[in-house]
Amino acid sequence: MSVALAFRETGDGPPLVILHGLFGSGQNWQSIARRLGDSHRVIAVDLRNHGGSPSADAMTFSEMVDDLRVLLEDRGIERTALLGHSVGGKTAMVFALLYGQMVDSLIVVDIAPVPYDHTFLPLVRAMQRLDLSGGLPRAALEKRLARDISDKPLRTFLMQNLVNDQGQASWRINLDAIGAHMAGLTGFPDVEGFVYDGRALFVSGAQSDYLGPQHHERIRELFPWAEFATIADAGHRVHAEQPERFLGVVRQFLSPAT
Repeated sequence: MSVALAFRETGDGPPLVILHGLFGSGQNWQSIARRLGDSHRVIAVDLRNHGGSPSADAMTFSEMVDDLRVLLEDRGIERTALLGHSVGGKTAMVFALLYGQMVDSLIVVDIAPVPYDHTFLPLVRAMQRLDLSGGLPRAALEKRLARDISDKPLRTFLMQNLVNDQGQASWRINLDAIGAHMAGLTGFPDVEGFVYDGRALFVSGAQSDYLGPQHHERIRELFPWAEFATIADAGHRVHAEQPERFLGVVRQFLSPAT
């Protein structure tokens, strides 16, 4: 069953929908969205169980694709460009494969249509273990989280999900659902028999191993018109680490469609 996704809309022109990655939200993409808004009607979505979107026990790619389909229909959008990062990129790929008639072009950021061996369950468990009941200030809570998550940029990113309502801190993401569906989220659904024949761009970070030449054959099986771009001095969060280079690549790709 679909849920009504929260979103932020900016700009004017042909539509462009942005789908964030795991533990993120549309808010993480607002700087990119504002700048792309000079040429597009940009809709930055919160996936289910993230940001301002509803929580749901189920979190498969089929359900997330259906959420997006309903949003587009509700907004009167018959065709759109899609830009997705990580889990959002997988969602965008599955959407394009199933509903190619609704996709003008596809941009996938640092992810491939393959299952991955890693898991983010340790991050989920660390966030679940953090005691939020004592009314501690944000800095103190982050210090405690650092016992389990030593990577400061990653920890700062995750802490964006900590909200405070009248002195009571809570996580705005549904950690239980994300944890329960982790195997599916790091995998990729069976899409045999489906091909997206539209324009597609796969953007990777040069310092990331999520997307590389070893994935190109599989990508071209599903997206035969795929193009590839690698951003130097960037890891998995390409758009945050090298925003100017990322915007340049995205604008160049989108320009034939504007």
